[in-house]
Amino acid sequence: MKNSGPLHQSGSTGISVLIVLALGFLMATLDVIVVNVAIADMKNVLSLSLSGVTWVVDGYMLTFASLLLAGGALADRYGSKTIYMLGLGVFVLASCLCAVAANGQMLIAGRLLQGLGAALFMPSSLSLLAASYPDERVRAKMFGLWAALVSAASGLGPFIGGVLVNAAGWQSIFLINVPLGVAALICAYRTLSSFPGKGSRVNITGHLLGMAALGFLSFALIQGASIGWSSLTILGAFAAAVLAFVLFLLREIFSATSILPASLYKNGRFSAAQFVGFLLNFALFGGMFMLSLFLQEARGASSFLAGVELLPMMAVFVVGNLLFARLANRFEAGLLMFVSMAVSCIMALLLFVMVSPDLPYWQLAVLTSAMNLGVGITVPAMTAVMMKTAGQEHANIAGAALNANRQIGALVGVAVSGVVIHLSATWYTGAGFTFLMMGAAYSLAAFLVWRFLTFHKETSASASS
Repeated sequence: MKNSGPLHQSGSTGISVLIVLALGFLMATLDVIVVNVAIADMKNVLSLSLSGVTWVVDGYMLTFASLLLAGGALADRYGSKTIYMLGLGVFVLASCLCAVAANGQMLIAGRLLQGLGAALFMPSSLSLLAASYPDERVRAKMFGLWAALVSAASGLGPFIGGVLVNAAGWQSIFLINVPLGVAALICAYRTLSSFPGKGSRVNITGHLLGMAALGFLSFALIQGASIGWSSLTILGAFAAAVLAFVLFLLREIFSATSILPASLYKNGRFSAAQFVGFLLNFALFGGMFMLSLFLQEARGASSFLAGVELLPMMAVFVVGNLLFARLANRFEAGLLMFVSMAVSCIMALLLFVMVSPDLPYWQLAVLTSAMNLGVGITVPAMTAVMMKTAGQEHANIAGAALNANRQIGALVGVAVSGVVIHLSATWYTGAGFTFLMMGAAYSLAAFLVWRFLTFHKETSASASS
């Protein structure tokens, strides 16, 4: 296949493109899941505190979330394929740094660099996928299959992580990214078409202000419990986060080179889909962080057993993605999202009521799996709605914005979950309140879907501008 010109929608070429793009996305997603399984071993081997453990997870998400929009802007300027491959290279090098880390500080530095690499290639993968399948029906199906491929491997993440940690130590969970990353780079170079960049300017000040806001907020949430919530350091960090966010908004409103086009700001469907993405990851990753520690610290599971126990709870995402792919042409995406979020909310509240030392594992697994099934249906539906609303003209920046909001949700969710765990008298109390937090997030997501994304005429932002 040539490295220029339009990509085909079907046949072996179309499937190859789908697999290549899913492989890059898979590494970024799998990295979070596998690290959660290994976190207890890292905590013990490197003598990490709870805040240190949270930084290992959230350090990756911090640079990932804060630089995703910059990644989308760079893809617009220099071309999606170029930035996609650059991000993969950075991610592979950062994984090597994590694997040889001798202390917590070095590991956190490697995680920050990993987030930078993921921020570069993630938005490009979405825009390349959208450009590869111009037909709406084919694109919706491919989004479902793409999410299913990612979720299938991600669902095996807990098991893979448990096996690797048990057999070769926690360093092995980072080394696995090396062959995956090299394979993705080779396949991307040979398979993906080159789409020229638009030469648009990058709003460096806006991106730096957004990163500062997230950085100060993360520091305050993660270190607040250990330093003291009323200390000048933490209060100052919260104030700095608010100030940076306000300056970011002002820059967006008055700058001639705003990060998001004005037409996207004005589109209610786009904004609702973005906030739903935030809420999904807030609940999902906050809960995943708690569960992986809960199974090992409260229920005495080894890293291997915890991986096995998490496996059915994560593998169910595949079922949800495939269900959406089958139902996408029969039901409105907004309706599927609303029903799914309502089910997830109910399951989370049931877990809040039922979690206790007497709760058998199978009940925990069934309720959590039912909750995650709803998320598995919602993610590709939300992605398809958002990409159609944005239109091809804004595909790069819209994909980056969605992923940024999802990663910000994950970042805040993990930090808040850590606060809940720290303030709780027992692991079971912490688990219960985390499930309550998840139920509230899914409830709000269901409301937003019902209010803005269900039974409304779908129009693209580009058409309305």
